Amino acid sequence: MKFLVVFVALFALAVAAPAQSDDVQVLRQESNVGIDNFQTSLELDNGINQQAEGQLKQISSEESAIVVKGSFKWVDPSGQEHVITYIADENGYQPQGADIPVAPVA
Repeated sequence: MKFLVVFVALFALAVAAPAQSDDVQVLRQESNVGIDNFQTSLELDNGINQQAEGQLKQISSEESAIVVKGSFKWVDPSGQEHVITYIADENGYQPQGADIPVAPVA
């Protein structure tokens, strides 16, 4: 359940990024929800793009989790594109991207 919360929070972050104009148009929005999986994508005309797919994974006989793989991108006011890809599973949220700082090796 916490993975779904993380996914929704990231989706809200991507959609709430500052728009370059007052009128943002949805270019593409798709969603496919099954019993134990989902796929969703959203593309706006201001450069925001979000994609995710999730599947229910049986961890043990008593525990299951939603494994989510996805990405989101946006264009900042200077025109630079930023892309984050991620996996959220029983090991937590694992984002990757050039904009994410890397901890120094001890």
